[in-house]
Order: sequence, then C-alpha cells, then structure tokens
Amino acid sequence: MNSTSVATERTRKTRAEETFRKVKLLVGSYVVISILTMAAVVVLRNHSSIVTPAVWIRGTIVAVTSVLMLRFAIRAARGSSRGYLRLRIASGIMVVAIGVIILIPGAFPLWMKLEQGVCGILLLGVVAMVNGSNMRRTFSSK
Repeated sequence: MNSTSVATERTRKTRAEETFRKVKLLVGSYVVISILTMAAVVVLRNHSSIVTPAVWIRGTIVAVTSVLMLRFAIRAARGSSRGYLRLRIASGIMVVAIGVIILIPGAFPLWMKLEQGVCGILLLGVVAMVNGSNMRRTFSSK
C-alpha cells in the first residue's frame, strides 16, 4: 500500500468514526424518546382516549426496537459488518413503519403520531448517514 492509499484509508476511517458518533447520538435520542413515551403510556393508562390498545402495542415495539437499534449502532461502530447491516435494515424498516403509522387515519392518537414523527426525523438522519458512500465503502472492504 502506498502512502496515498494509507492516507485515504485513514481519512475514510476517521469519517466513519465521526458518522458513528452522530448515528449513536440520533439512535440514543430515539431510545430516550421511546422509553419516555412508554413511561407516559403507563402513567396515562387509565385514559382510554389517549392510550389505546394500538398505542400500547406500537409503543412497546418501538421501545424494544430502539434498544436493539442502539445495540446494532454500537456494534457497527466497533467494526461489525453484521451490526452495520442490521442497523441499515432496521432503520429503513422503522422509517417506513413510522410513515405508515402517521398516515393511517384514526388508528393512533395525534400525540403518538407527533412522537412518531420526531422519531422518524431522527431515523431519517440515521438512514442517510449509514447509507452514505463513505460508510458503504468502509464496510464493503470487510
């Protein structure tokens, strides 16, 4: 390997590390919002107009997947190709699922659609970053 190749590889690795710092911040925020949402669901459980069965189900799924996604992000940041692939897949699927939740009329209360919208914005950032060309090149060589 010549010095130019080494420098290019070092630059790519530094960019990947910076990207993963941002990804972990976004996914960590998603985890916090998801867990706070479940705490609110528990506190407001006796208000059936605010906390419907669909809210319980969706809130639980989101809380669990957010923790899994953080695990994937941490593993990917440590160099795991499988963690990276899982993060790419999970973040993409969750963005689509969130879009569906927001668009289904009447299935979820407005507060949950707003919460999901915030989560969706965070995850769109994750999707954009983990699917960027530098990240794909970083993991294609593994």
